[in-house]
Amino acid sequence: MDYTTLVSAPQLMALMASKQPLRIFDCSFDLMQPHAGQAQYLDSHIPGAVYADLDQSLSARHGVPGAHGVLTSSGADAPASGGRHPLPNRERFAIWLSSVGFANDMQAVVYDRNGGNYCGRLWWMLKWMGHARVAMLDGGLQAWQAAGGPVNSGEEPAHFQTSFFVGPELVRLVDADAVAAHLGSERQTLIDARGGPRFRGEVEPLDPVAGHIPGALNRPFTENFGTDGKFKPAEQLKAEFEALLDGRDPTTVVHQCGSGVSAVPNLMAMEIAGLPGTALYAGSWSDWCSDPRRPTAKG
Repeated sequence: MDYTTLVSAPQLMALMASKQPLRIFDCSFDLMQPHAGQAQYLDSHIPGAVYADLDQSLSARHGVPGAHGVLTSSGADAPASGGRHPLPNRERFAIWLSSVGFANDMQAVVYDRNGGNYCGRLWWMLKWMGHARVAMLDGGLQAWQAAGGPVNSGEEPAHFQTSFFVGPELVRLVDADAVAAHLGSERQTLIDARGGPRFRGEVEPLDPVAGHIPGALNRPFTENFGTDGKFKPAEQLKAEFEALLDGRDPTTVVHQCGSGVSAVPNLMAMEIAGLPGTALYAGSWSDWCSDPRRPTAKG
């Protein structure tokens, strides 16, 4: 069976026992302490999991600092997006996937121990690379351990290098120009996944400008999860998003946050709810506010 959105801890145990091609990725991270995620991985992780670092593996690392420290580059190493966590281009990311032994015939499972905040990034990126068979472990490492799943500590043995082939994109990526071109139009509905105080511009701990993109709706990504850390039932998610959209066409939705990471749980939640086809503005607020010519709003 292929898993393309969520996988439960018991389902992952069955996958591991089946010996079918599988690669598990631990995406644990901490924005305020960037090295903490790897330390947490080394302390405990699902056996065989590869560590996927948000800064080092899931973001562009090449180029020189531009405005507000945003990476800029050109040519083969040019990032695929702006913002604090610019996407590496697809060819560069394929090199990393190959280096950790990930192949096109594998089922991928991603998880973190941060409430789904970071592993969604890799879920989306693999879809962007044309790989459909990727799922998030519902409830993360906590759910795995609660179900009696074993954990390892320390480094895992290295995997043989593969040759991952890039396929047609299965998700939609938009940039600042596309967002600006449809600002205020019925053809675009922005949903901002940041917490309310950051969205309203009351605080801004990470970016140089506080506020949000004019017209954006606010749905903090944490609202997609129940008290057990797992996604809410599909029917509940559908009702909540339809109430937020208030008659707007779900296919016009463009998800964003601070740097394109925590927006993905909203995108995933809409998929689970049967509201697919939404897009991601990966540069998000950190990219948008880097240009003073772009309008901003507060409140």
